[in-house]
Amino acid sequence: MKIAVDSTPPARKRTPALCLFVPEGGAAGYAAGGPKLEEAVEAAAERVGGRAGAVRVIESLDTAPAGAVVVAGTGAGPAGADALMSAAGSAAKAVREMGLPRFAAAVPGGADAAAGAAAVVQGAALALYAFDRFRSRKEKAAPAAMDVMAPRAAAVLDAVRIAEAAAGGTILARDVANMPPNACPPAEVASQARKACARGGGKAGKLRCSVLKGAELESRGFGGILAVGGGSRNGPRLAVMEHSGAGRAGRPVVLVGKAVTFDTGGISLKPGARMDEMKFDKAGGCAVIGIVSAAARMRLPVNLVGLVPSVENMPGGGAYRPGDVVELYGGRTAEIVNTDAEGRLILADALAYGAAKYRPAAMIDLATLTGACVVALGANVAGMVSNDDSLASGIAGAGSRTGEEVWRLPLNDDHMDMIKSDVADVKNVGAGRAAGAITAAAFLRGAVGDTPWAHLDIAGTAWTQEATRKRPYNPKGATGFGVRLVLEYLRSRVAGR
Repeated sequence: MKIAVDSTPPARKRTPALCLFVPEGGAAGYAAGGPKLEEAVEAAAERVGGRAGAVRVIESLDTAPAGAVVVAGTGAGPAGADALMSAAGSAAKAVREMGLPRFAAAVPGGADAAAGAAAVVQGAALALYAFDRFRSRKEKAAPAAMDVMAPRAAAVLDAVRIAEAAAGGTILARDVANMPPNACPPAEVASQARKACARGGGKAGKLRCSVLKGAELESRGFGGILAVGGGSRNGPRLAVMEHSGAGRAGRPVVLVGKAVTFDTGGISLKPGARMDEMKFDKAGGCAVIGIVSAAARMRLPVNLVGLVPSVENMPGGGAYRPGDVVELYGGRTAEIVNTDAEGRLILADALAYGAAKYRPAAMIDLATLTGACVVALGANVAGMVSNDDSLASGIAGAGSRTGEEVWRLPLNDDHMDMIKSDVADVKNVGAGRAAGAITAAAFLRGAVGDTPWAHLDIAGTAWTQEATRKRPYNPKGATGFGVRLVLEYLRSRVAGR
């Protein structure tokens, strides 16, 4: 969807549909056109009542330049990013249902215009997303263009450009995460990373991608990746994406994303119920692809490395077994107690590699790592474990601004003791069911050394589940959780906030 910024007053805007946003208990507060239309808009605003998700469409019947006016509620109180994204998403869906080719959306007054414009752009773009690649009957065509209406267009141009890039990165993450496992083996994940770099690198070559596989993984000692991928005929890959946004000016931030293209559990086979959802076990890696791609599109002045270890966990003849001892990248050994605790093995390899090769300023990993995190926090909050208070605080603050909530969990010596092994340095599960989300993070903690590091367990938030809060901008399937969050953190880091 093509997005433009326009300072034309809403009452004079010629457009097939004009979207207006009203808070709960408040009036519309817009001049929508002639007196009759303005009366109709006020009446619609009263019916909507500002309730979050409520929408009313009014045909102007040639009484105003806009063909129709869409009134959407933002809920009680000041319209934050999530509320305004939801309202913009509801309005954009109403426009799509009318079959209109374009529409305009007026940024509400009384708020930060740049933040409001960004929320409108992201809410509309993400709500209009549809994954219908494998359906013979497609969704209704989305509008091809949107005009963002703000009194001072110049003041919101940069925010709109950044929001558009963040939405694009989220959509890319959704597209790859939604792909079925027969169409998206590890080689395809790596190919998607390559394509993203090719699209975003430009003539300056500031975005590069290389892929390790087979003998290269073996010779460099990626024992965890090779062990988990050994049971599948679809061999593992490690995609390395590099965005040189700051040249040689500083140490990079390294992102690591778990990409298990399908997780049967391996020899420790999962139950059959909901196993189809294990195509989403690659969502962390997909988020990293989306983040690095969007950072390049934003021209974010930061050096950024994205590492995406991709495997398929299958119970084949070459599969690793409970009881095996695997040597991970860097020489640490791990006793395998359960082959369904595979994500931490491939993440540990990539984290150790990233720490050793790049000596980063910080590392962040994103992974659909544990069901225990879903039990603890539900389907709307991601778990966070970190060894650095400043990094953790920065990520939590970014999440509060993007509407992607994270909750920090503790990690202490007791948790580290729970993964000690009698036959190896560590074991890949903790002490029974106790602190499962934290002991998984403890396994990763041993791979990063002294590097500031944060782990985001997105098992509950990476795709829509039974307990997922309904948001218009999160259609069924992969959500792309983490893309906007990490991009906001990186932007704040660059700005020194």
